[in-house]
Amino acid sequence: MANLLWSYARVPLFATSGLVGILSSALYYYQNELIYPRNLPAGARTEVPNPTQFGMTEYEDLRIDTPDHEVLHAYLIKPPNPQHARNITLLMFHGNAGNIGHRLPIARVLSNDLACNVLMLQYRGYGLSTGNPGEKGMTIDAQTGFDYIKQRDDLKNTKLVIYGQSIGGAVGIGLAAANVEKGVAGVILENTFLSIAKMIPSVMPAAKWLTPLCHEKWPSEEYIPKIKDTPILFLSGLKDEIVP
Repeated sequence: MANLLWSYARVPLFATSGLVGILSSALYYYQNELIYPRNLPAGARTEVPNPTQFGMTEYEDLRIDTPDHEVLHAYLIKPPNPQHARNITLLMFHGNAGNIGHRLPIARVLSNDLACNVLMLQYRGYGLSTGNPGEKGMTIDAQTGFDYIKQRDDLKNTKLVIYGQSIGGAVGIGLAAANVEKGVAGVILENTFLSIAKMIPSVMPAAKWLTPLCHEKWPSEEYIPKIKDTPILFLSGLKDEIVP
């Protein structure tokens, strides 16, 4: 009798175990596709709006080489009236979907209304940039953008402010922590998070038990204490549907 019961029970047991194994493997190997949906919205990898579509004419369409041989697409937008320009350059990191062109309305406010320079850097694997996104590579991208500003004659003496949206906030926090002695004037964080691991229970409740399998960390809560002497502006929306 016991053998008969076991024969009936082991089928769903093995099936459940197999399903858990498949889901675990999928989460581990395909998590970058979930965390970095660079193909959304449709056409985001090939169609990047340009500043002229939003009334900005003072800009440069850049290609910036990284130390590991990727090529990053970027826009450097300058204030329309140089005489009223502030001595500030914002290094802007976008969220996890879309491309830099989708954030141009924000850049217009920063450049046209606040008279700041804005370097909009597009991570590897996004828009017209080469490569594939991931924590290690995007960290290199961020440092590349930072170094570009510090080495460019017309920008190196401006106050550098890091501005990150969502996952761009995590990119910005890590960058600021790595360059505390190199002149970061300020950090602006818009609806970012403490870490990817702490996001999973909110975004994917059913997968919360698989959190240890997440190899993309973005541990912002570990880096923030290192930025203790840099002013930080936190922006958060109570109706944010993703970041709790």
